[in-house]
Amino acid sequence: MSATSVKPIPEGMHSLTPHLVCANASEAIAFYTKAFGATELFRMPGREGKIAHAQIRIGNSPVMLTDEAPEQNCLGPKALKGTPVSLYLYVENADKAFEQAVAAGATVKMPLADMFWGDRWGLVEDPFGHQWHIASHTRDVSAEEMQKAMKEMNCPG
Repeated sequence: MSATSVKPIPEGMHSLTPHLVCANASEAIAFYTKAFGATELFRMPGREGKIAHAQIRIGNSPVMLTDEAPEQNCLGPKALKGTPVSLYLYVENADKAFEQAVAAGATVKMPLADMFWGDRWGLVEDPFGHQWHIASHTRDVSAEEMQKAMKEMNCPG
């Protein structure tokens, strides 16, 4: 295969792919399978039974995972005492997906509700410290409507 026939973005990947560091990537894969219907694509074992690299697919999106490696300064949200990064997961049925995630062990941070931007939305935290916005788009809202709603709600920005 010549270098010119290699795709710069591999088949099945997107331009932007989440890469999650977890305190126990094997348990995280099992949780994401149960909570979000993830499919495991592969895992590469590392030292001491840890996962050096794994890949799952949630819906049509790939997600990469690895175990924490403190010696490489590779830490998950729990070790870091939180993270400013979260994942926004669009699904066909937010109520069903939210319920499934909570039943699998996710903690509700914001209950599911119809939001001013047109999504039925809620926020959960997985057992590994990653936050997941779960949403279904239920109505189209103009930028003007969103701005008005934000102003009425006294939202920052």
